[in-house]
Amino acid sequence: MPGPLDGIRVVEIANYVAVPAAGTLLVDLGADVVKVEVPWGDFYRFATPKRNGYDSDFPLSANYQMDNRGKRSLALDLALPQSVEALEKLIARADILITNTLPGRLAKMGLDIEALREKNPALIVARLGGFSPDGPQADDPGFDQTSFWALSGMMDQQRDPDSPPAFFRPGVGDHCAALSMTTGLLAALRHRDQTGVGQVVDVNLQQVGFYIGGNDSGQALATGKPPPRHDRRAPRNPLWNHYPTSDDRWLLLVMIDSTIYWTSFCRAIGRPDLLDDERFKDPKTRFRYNRELVATLDETFRTKSLAEWTETLEGQKVIWAPAKTVLEAVSDEKTHANGVFSTIEHPEHGCFQTVAPPFRLSEHDMHGTFPAPDLNAHTREVLEEAGVDAETVELLVSVGEQ
Repeated sequence: MPGPLDGIRVVEIANYVAVPAAGTLLVDLGADVVKVEVPWGDFYRFATPKRNGYDSDFPLSANYQMDNRGKRSLALDLALPQSVEALEKLIARADILITNTLPGRLAKMGLDIEALREKNPALIVARLGGFSPDGPQADDPGFDQTSFWALSGMMDQQRDPDSPPAFFRPGVGDHCAALSMTTGLLAALRHRDQTGVGQVVDVNLQQVGFYIGGNDSGQALATGKPPPRHDRRAPRNPLWNHYPTSDDRWLLLVMIDSTIYWTSFCRAIGRPDLLDDERFKDPKTRFRYNRELVATLDETFRTKSLAEWTETLEGQKVIWAPAKTVLEAVSDEKTHANGVFSTIEHPEHGCFQTVAPPFRLSEHDMHGTFPAPDLNAHTREVLEEAGVDAETVELLVSVGEQ
């Protein structure tokens, strides 16, 4: 069956993660997405595992494959007026343009958003930046590690009081922003169905950061006070905390309403004696003596390895999770049975697994098995479809092959 976005034509002028990831979600929904790249290719293409510090000879950028699967590649040198003119023709017949190119740079290339929409009033444009396009930082570059992580307050907040800030793993904020962009685009398509008129969808990484960290940023706005930082040595609720095991691993307890779980928890960890301790009889006293309880639980959890605790707590009435390594998490049989991974079928490098689309539809298979396109693989066919004259097609194809 056709996908819900079957027949929707998308032009993507973007690199790295956030916007390409949104483009891939549109592919998963059935859209035809043309990725516009410079002739030497998106830098993300070449981010192989070895370049990222892995001891691996896997020949492709696994991240690029995940965030660009199923697209068509159009290689253009936008310093050439013929390339800009050809791209304008492509956009003129498109339904959606998505980009993370800064507004000033787009204008310098002759791709002013308002001018493009004037030629094609039904065009929907989604643009992503580090900051609002209407504010003083509109043309400031931004990455998820700066705009989303550091400038939303999350970098400072997500640490124990005496610990330095954590180094943020790449792509987390970008993938959150991709979901935001996709949501906005689906709303804009629905609006166009009703009115025939396109619009601009704006997503910025700092705004997404404030939203993802909204439990803290919302309360800070309402109170004018800094959020309290979690201290694992003295938490408000010791049953909502993390603890080390004998093999220097960690497990996480998440029993937010400790009243419900206190009795079953004590028995599950082999400490029924704690039930008779007046210091820990209810949430108030457990908070009053939180340091003592954490020290007791530290000592208890240090008696077994993480694997032993996994076996001990299996099937018990407690809410907990082992802090798995990434490799453990992606190798878990139960996780694979949940269908969260898909297999890309690459014509040159065989099959390899990747992360599946983050939602499912009962009437459309979001399989996520397409490979990302080779650079310049579809330049000729895309330009011909756009009505570019044969001489210009030959010129631009040859430039893309250099």
